[in-house]
Amino acid sequence: MGIKKRQISTEKNIQKQDLRILLRLSPFIKPYKKVVMIAMIALIVTSLSFLLFGQGIKLFIDEGIYTLNKTQLITIAVVLATLVIGTFFRFYFVSWIGERVSNDVRLAVFNHLLTLHPHYFEINRSGEINARLTTDTTLLQSIFGFSISMALSSVLLFFGGLVMMLITNIKLALIVLVTVPIILLPMAVYGRRLRSLSRKSQDTVADIGTYAGEIVQNIKVVQSFTREPEESLSFSNEVEKAFAAAKRRIMQSSMLISAAMVLVFTGLGAMIWFGAKDVSNGDISAGELASFVFYAIMVARSVAVISEIYGQLQRAAGATERLLELLSEKSQIQSPENPIEMPTGSLSINFDNVSFSYPSRPLEKALKGISFKVNEGETVAIVGLSGSGKTTIFELLQRFYDPSLGSVEVGNVNIKSLDPTSLRNNIGVVPQQPTLFSADVSHNISYGDPMANDKQIRNAAKEAFALDFIEELPDGFSSYLGEQGVRLSGGQRQRIAIARAILKDPSILLLDEATSALDANSEQKVQEALKILMQGRTTLIIAHRLATIMHADRILLIDKGRLVAEGTHQALLSSSKLYKRLCELQFNH
Repeated sequence: MGIKKRQISTEKNIQKQDLRILLRLSPFIKPYKKVVMIAMIALIVTSLSFLLFGQGIKLFIDEGIYTLNKTQLITIAVVLATLVIGTFFRFYFVSWIGERVSNDVRLAVFNHLLTLHPHYFEINRSGEINARLTTDTTLLQSIFGFSISMALSSVLLFFGGLVMMLITNIKLALIVLVTVPIILLPMAVYGRRLRSLSRKSQDTVADIGTYAGEIVQNIKVVQSFTREPEESLSFSNEVEKAFAAAKRRIMQSSMLISAAMVLVFTGLGAMIWFGAKDVSNGDISAGELASFVFYAIMVARSVAVISEIYGQLQRAAGATERLLELLSEKSQIQSPENPIEMPTGSLSINFDNVSFSYPSRPLEKALKGISFKVNEGETVAIVGLSGSGKTTIFELLQRFYDPSLGSVEVGNVNIKSLDPTSLRNNIGVVPQQPTLFSADVSHNISYGDPMANDKQIRNAAKEAFALDFIEELPDGFSSYLGEQGVRLSGGQRQRIAIARAILKDPSILLLDEATSALDANSEQKVQEALKILMQGRTTLIIAHRLATIMHADRILLIDKGRLVAEGTHQALLSSSKLYKRLCELQFNH
């Protein structure tokens, strides 16, 4: 299995972007302005306290520690205490902001994902999306919780150190200042390259997650075809691609830091040489030189920290870009500005000359001018060969997609005029392949009605003939089902899905081969339960078995996206050769 070409859009001009993209995350910080203010005050106080140490060094050397008076000693103690307390508040609140902002971004991304149309998930890999939701937001946590704090502190110490150097000795300060533009040049050059490489590195890590998730999810297929060696080799190739991208990024980051350090310490060495000469000539005292060296080292360290964090901020810019791309994605299914109130009770269904092509296959029509009506409380079965368009009808009815032509109505109202949430709240679905969550039985059944109590959940399971096997599980309704319900058989998963639909108590039922995974005994019991459930409700059933459609009021025969015949079972047997062939091939087995 190879990694397909990335579908999520990427900016063509990544290199032209700058760190201003991080400012687009400011809405996530604004709610915590007070905490930010406290952190900034603590940051400023600790930086100022640290700057005062240079004057303390000057006093120690020029006057001697034993000659300091009580006031001077108390001042030094207060500065130390302020530094310690300020550091505590700075670290705590800055870390708090990092955790809070990253979690808020993660929540915003997840909430936005829930609103996107299904086509988005068809063309984008789940592993890529998961990487944005986890890896990229974790990187932002590191940036907001540590890097930005260190960067701001270093900026304050850099400028504060320069001011103190100018106050201490102008000549030596000018020597240091000459090196500053030379230091900033490689940061600008390497930083732009680093941003592009950081984006590529994050993309390759996302590829690894996607590949591993796909293999784990289909591990039985891999083992069945004995493809473990090939998959191991393919995964190794993906890992090596990620490592190669990371090496290029690390190389640029290392060159950036090294260049900055060489330039900084070259300037520092020159400054110390001239300073030592001035001390020997008696132009400045030893304490002044020591104080100046302290500030010079502070400035040099600040530049080194800023250059390192600049690389991290480039990575954060790449992560932010990826997250903002996702957040800016617009759903193709929008609720109308003034939605019509959803009708109540049993509802009719009407497809009027509907044609539709899936966005991923625009030239291939899944439905071609199909028209039919299902009256209130009527049960209609849909039959046809695989790929004829049966499931597409269900997807359009739930408004996962909008038709290319024609209209779909529920309760004589065009579903485009309804709030999609309100529409789907009135539709219960039992899919061909039931989707269960990696939680317990109660959670999976109560997905149909989160407000249901234990008694209602139990009754729904009983009506779906699932109660017996549930009670035999190790922890009953509290039993963990594993990912996608892997601990249950196909028939058991089907009955859990039916219990979920029963609990939802919808106006419209969509049963997509709802009993196809059950044995004859279980199917009979579930048919009885569904028969009671369908009373007074409009029901559409996709069927491949005769027992499923025998009690339908009408049968719709779909072939290649067209409605080719409709009627009762006996009428279609005599009037439709295709239906008769379907019965011989499928329904009688």
